[in-house]
Amino acid sequence: MKLPRWYAAAGPAYLAALLAVDTQVSLHGQLALGALTWLLLLAALRPLLPLARAQALAVVLFATAGEITGSLIWGVYTYRLHNLPTFIPPAHGIVYLSGIALASLARERVVVAAAAIGSVAWGLAGLTLLPRLDLAGAFGVPLLCLFLWRSRFRAAYAGVFLVVAALELYGTSIGTWHWAAELPGLGIPDGNPPSGVASGYVWFDVMALLVAPALVTWARTISPARRWGTPSTAEDG
Repeated sequence: MKLPRWYAAAGPAYLAALLAVDTQVSLHGQLALGALTWLLLLAALRPLLPLARAQALAVVLFATAGEITGSLIWGVYTYRLHNLPTFIPPAHGIVYLSGIALASLARERVVVAAAAIGSVAWGLAGLTLLPRLDLAGAFGVPLLCLFLWRSRFRAAYAGVFLVVAALELYGTSIGTWHWAAELPGLGIPDGNPPSGVASGYVWFDVMALLVAPALVTWARTISPARRWGTPSTAEDG
């Protein structure tokens, strides 16, 4: 799947500005940021082929379920206002599109190597050098490396990992959210952010890639065919 290459820069740039603005607003301001982010995601999806749209929307669905579980129920991490900001679900879609676009900018081997080396180095640093022991995060690194080694979608996973890793480091540094020192109920030391957190996105992406074709088929049964036509600005594959 190919996306406009400028998505690789525009998506992260918008998300970085979004997170910075969020630190200065109240709940009402978050609602406005959520509406804006949904509009931008829908605009980004408009020129894409149906399968690409379905994949991004499926990521939003599965990532939101993960956010509710990990933050609101389990308390592994907490947002600044102790809620789930309304911009977070659509932001996951933008992260996915940015990662896919980033993966298309270089050879697959280069992107995958960067993700693998970066995740392993981060995991080792969390066990040895970083101020907080990051045992929980280290568990996720082998999972990511397995997908980077075995999956035919390795470039997509690598691109998304690089975007997520950058945003996690940035978001926690400015206080948009923070991670608990230990996994609640388990007592396993965790980083802020944990090194393996980006590997969790692999599961969102895996599920999205699995269900996206079914979503396209379902949408075609309930929507006019013209709404699922083939745009000329993107390729599918």
